Amino acid sequence: MAKLVVVQQPKPPSLSLLPSSLSEFSGTKLPSQIKYKRQVCLPKPKGALNVRASSAKKILIMGGTRFIGVFLSRLLVKEGHQVTLFTRGKAPITQQLPGESDSDYANFKSQILHLKGDRMEFGFVRSSVAAEGFNVVYDINGREADEVEPILDALPNLEQYIYCSSAGVYLKSDLLPHFEIDAVDPKSSHKGKLNTETLLQSRGVNWTSIRPVYIYGPLNYNPVEEWFFHRLKAGRPIPIPNSGMQITQLGHVKDLATAFVRVLGNEKASREVFNISGEKYVTFDGLAKACAKAGGFPEPEIIHYNPKEFDFGKKKAFPFRDQHFFASVDKAKHVLGLKPKFDLVEGLADSYNLDFGRGTFRKEADFSTDDMILGKSLVLQS
Repeated sequence: MAKLVVVQQPKPPSLSLLPSSLSEFSGTKLPSQIKYKRQVCLPKPKGALNVRASSAKKILIMGGTRFIGVFLSRLLVKEGHQVTLFTRGKAPITQQLPGESDSDYANFKSQILHLKGDRMEFGFVRSSVAAEGFNVVYDINGREADEVEPILDALPNLEQYIYCSSAGVYLKSDLLPHFEIDAVDPKSSHKGKLNTETLLQSRGVNWTSIRPVYIYGPLNYNPVEEWFFHRLKAGRPIPIPNSGMQITQLGHVKDLATAFVRVLGNEKASREVFNISGEKYVTFDGLAKACAKAGGFPEPEIIHYNPKEFDFGKKKAFPFRDQHFFASVDKAKHVLGLKPKFDLVEGLADSYNLDFGRGTFRKEADFSTDDMILGKSLVLQS
């Protein structure tokens, strides 16, 4: 592997692709009374966009070894770009993916570069990044604005800064879906990402911000679909808070990676924000049923409960926020021409067959909060 820092990596065994179940699932698509609106943005300074996606670029990805970056880096390498991952080097820089041929993996591994360091060591970031002179930065793991400033300082001729933000920045509202022009919450748990967007805008660089909703897919380190798969495999009921009719939205990681590539060098993406997720919305109960279909399980037994009746301590009894939470992807569809490849069950089947269905997962099953809920449910039924 071509490297800036040489790191020996043992080659994992070749993995075979399991067939995906492509059964259909009728997600909920709400009739929107709010038509697509182009975002009102600041006037673009003359010459704000100099990057061209058709030309090979020297690209830095902050992160890139866990989830989103694993798929994004492959797409960028295939398009002929020189890609460097900035990580602490604690995890292998590359890994062969399920279904990836030996030749494809060897080709990717030989081209990916690695810059080893801690992004919180701002002096090192500034000097090491400046020495390489990258054209484009993909910031996948940035959380706070002060983590971005050294990179901007180091690259005065930067052509584009593409940032992974979050739909979690929106202010909670009774009017849904969230649009890119909606009010944001400066006190949200994602306020650092909101501050980063403000910084990028104030620095006058050419930037693009992507706001995913819930992300799912193979290698997901957040217990989104995995939470359901654990319970389905164990043959357990699935506890869902309140009515189970809360509406949410998921987007597949491979579709997200495609969106990140689509904004590269795209003049229409200059100084713009885009929501990225699946086209349809789904209820919590519907998601449980979709996970069952994707994994080939029987339709699950669903138990509804009132979270206020329990003290779970620091444990999280359910992986989603207990509210309606979904965003419009109309802007990405109209401006970028994006259309998700995966519908919900197809995407969940892809995740199951390439990850959990092979016996791999990020977190061990913990049914302790389930047992509290089910125990009370049985008492009430007796």
